[in-house]
Order: sequence, then structure tokens, then C-alpha cells
Amino acid sequence: MRDLSVIIPARNEMFLKKTVDNVLENIEADTEIIVICDGNWPDPLLEDNPRVTIIHHTESIGQRAATNEGAKISRAKFIMKADAHCAFGKGFDRILMEDCQPDWTMIPMLYNLHAFNWECQNCGETTYQGVIPKTCKKCNSAHHEMVMLWKRREGKGPYVSWRFDKNMQFKHWRKHSRRPEARGDFVETLSFAGPCFFIHRDRYWELGGCDEAHGSWGQFGTEWACKSWLSGGKLITTRKTWFAHMFRTGNFKGSGYNGSAFPYPLSGEAQEYAKKYSKDLWLNDKWPKAKYPLSWLIDKFKPVPGWHDNS
Repeated sequence: MRDLSVIIPARNEMFLKKTVDNVLENIEADTEIIVICDGNWPDPLLEDNPRVTIIHHTESIGQRAATNEGAKISRAKFIMKADAHCAFGKGFDRILMEDCQPDWTMIPMLYNLHAFNWECQNCGETTYQGVIPKTCKKCNSAHHEMVMLWKRREGKGPYVSWRFDKNMQFKHWRKHSRRPEARGDFVETLSFAGPCFFIHRDRYWELGGCDEAHGSWGQFGTEWACKSWLSGGKLITTRKTWFAHMFRTGNFKGSGYNGSAFPYPLSGEAQEYAKKYSKDLWLNDKWPKAKYPLSWLIDKFKPVPGWHDNS
């Protein structure tokens, strides 16, 4: 029985190996990694490691279903869901386990991940990650190579507070992070972005796991924020450790990336369905495990922009 299972649902993820290697480099507890290869094999391949379990699906089952599958396989006390393009602070697993209360969902403070630069092969000029430059801004050359960095981007974070609006859409909330109640090691946050969260495995299932009725993806942070708070628990950002997430910065196709900038098809219909389902579930207080209505949560964090006057 491991201490922690890091569950990584992955589909067409060119940085999966970097993420797995980074987790292995920074763990300090009896931690394992469960990778769900959702419709493809890793490229580059993952190295054999007794701490890494790989589950492969020929056909994609979706991010939520893949996360649930990893949680079913796990026998650890804790689980952590993480996207396949993240870096972590040293000892993140030990730190989270030391502090996580039975009814908490925890998030390490968030940075942007500076995964790579594009380097001009003629003059050495570098361009921040994203779409490969057509020409170098310095010498006009069209020859660039991807140079890996894989570090947190200073000056873009840390982020510790988030919220959602009346459409249940995720928003950053810098103003809240400057409130007196948000200045300690543990910050109660209304919501979060969704790429990483840490929880007791038993509580994960008490809250129903990931609700696959939402669809494959979308509204992930909103779902787990509402479940954490409305069940009578808490959603906590810890300043004691961090992770860095690579937010999508463009389509890398044709530059070494196997597919589009987002690994799952960006169907507008699927996006709208997830939003509609989420709004109906939470705004109409339909979640059967809730001890409190959504209005209780909004008032707990008042004033919340868009929900309260003069916010």
C-alpha cells in the first residue's frame, strides 16, 4: 500500500515523459504514478520504473473516466490528479500528506510552467514557448529548434485564489489573495483551475469521484470546488509547496507535437454541454451529497465579483 498515487490522464501529450520524470525526481514519500494513456501510446516512451504503472486504452474514454480508473486502481491513502504537462516542487508529496485533513481537497500554489523556448539556429535568439515562429525576429531566419527548460515561470505566479462567475466559469481572483484571511500558509479558495488536486482516496469516492455525466472534460475545477465545499469540507491552497502548469499557448503541429494544442477534440457542442450541465447541477442545488446550498458558499467568500454588489 503506497502513500500516494499520482494519477495522470494523458492523451496525445508530448510532455508526458517530462512530467513523469519530474514527479519521480521530486517525490520524498512512498509515491507511485498511474498513467492512463487515453487512446494512444506515450511518445516519447516512458522508461520502466517500479513506481510507474501504465494503463493503455486503444479508444479514448475521456479525462474524467481516466481519472476515475486511476483512482480505482490505486490502493494508496492519498491520490493526486495531475495534468500531463506539469512540474512540481521538491517533496511536494510529503508536504501535502503532512497537512491534508480528512475533509480537505488541497492544491499546491500554482505557477505557469516555462516548458521550452524556440531557439533560432542561425543567431541563437530565443522565443517563449507557443507556436513555432515563422521567422526569427532578430535575423529573419526560419530555422528554430525546441529547447527544453521545464521550470516554473517567475513573475507569473504564484496563484492561490480562484472563483467562478454566475455561469459557473473559472476565474482568477488576485484580489482575494490579498485579503487578510488569505495571507497564511493555508488559503481557503472558492474554486481552482483544475490541473492538479490532492485528496484522501476514501474521500474522493465519498464525493462520488469525477462526475462523468459532465462529459470528458470541462468544468473540472468548478466540479471539485463545489463538491469540496458543499459537502461540508474545504478547498485549500497551500503555500508550502507548488506546481507549475503549462497553459495552452498555441498549436504545435508541424513542430514536433503529435496533434493539436489541446489533446481532446475541442467540440463546441461538448463544451456547451459541460457548461449547461454544471450550471444546472450547482445553481439549482441538485447535487445529492450537498449539505449546503451554493448560496452558502458564495456568501462565505463575500464579496464575490458578479455575485455581490460593490465587489
